[in-house]
Amino acid sequence: LFPGAFSCCMKISDEISKGILRRVERFEIQKAGGLCHLEAVILHMKGRKFCVNPWNREVEKIMKKMKHKIHRRKYHVRKQRRTRRIK
Repeated sequence: LFPGAFSCCMKISDEISKGILRRVERFEIQKAGGLCHLEAVILHMKGRKFCVNPWNREVEKIMKKMKHKIHRRKYHVRKQRRTRRIK
């Protein structure tokens, strides 16, 4: 990642271990253009970031799985009822 105000991936990895993929908490997609010249996926783990090739099959699978989890969680959140205060 590029140190400074912007966090751009300056180079990407084509291979990534399954152990790292299992510990991914979230991901970001970096588009080519503007200040960042590479298209990449930034995988976030506890205190670490990895820049990987967005066309890697394993990375595509984990992104799809995580999007599905987020999507599912979003719609199953129950709204809390308002409770009335009785005087």
